[in-house]
Amino acid sequence: MPLNIALIEPRIPPNTGNIARLCAAADTPLHLIGPLGFSLEEKEVRRAGLDYWDKTDLWVHENWFAFRDAIRRDRCLYFSANAAQDYRQAPFRANSVLVFGNETDGLPARILEKHPEQCYRIPMPGDVRSLNLANAVSVVLYEGLRQLDIALPDGAILHDDGGAAAGAAGGGPAVKKASRRGGRGRGGRTPR
Repeated sequence: MPLNIALIEPRIPPNTGNIARLCAAADTPLHLIGPLGFSLEEKEVRRAGLDYWDKTDLWVHENWFAFRDAIRRDRCLYFSANAAQDYRQAPFRANSVLVFGNETDGLPARILEKHPEQCYRIPMPGDVRSLNLANAVSVVLYEGLRQLDIALPDGAILHDDGGAAAGAAGGGPAVKKASRRGGRGRGGRTPR
């Protein structure tokens, strides 16, 4: 488990479903921090995740405080269009948790203020204020995997000099509350 993705109070079901599919493809745990703006049983969430929900290592934390109790803060790297540092400079480490805000509010200001040294942005030279959440997560996750030289299932490794892409194939989401239920269980380990 080289990296983890965490979404703070996601609101748009298809974004979360697409991110779940991405996490399944990259063998990356997904943490959803509530309250969620939808039910994980909604058709749009299931449809966007296709048949990959059973392959997604999914954790649901009731709120920010439950997430903080489960995950050490020194593992977290935060991503926001309002951060100052370039995401390519983020110190990705094995077991880092890549934390993103929701689609409407972004990363909470309190995090940007409290942890500016751990906050990063994706540069956007075009005239847009932000990227779609699922796209931003994809960009950052694969940069982290590249920097960590994580081998892909076919043996390829992501490098500066090219890169490699991998695809995967795909029910309803199996959820683990920070108490983990369903999904691809990995025994009794805790997310800390």
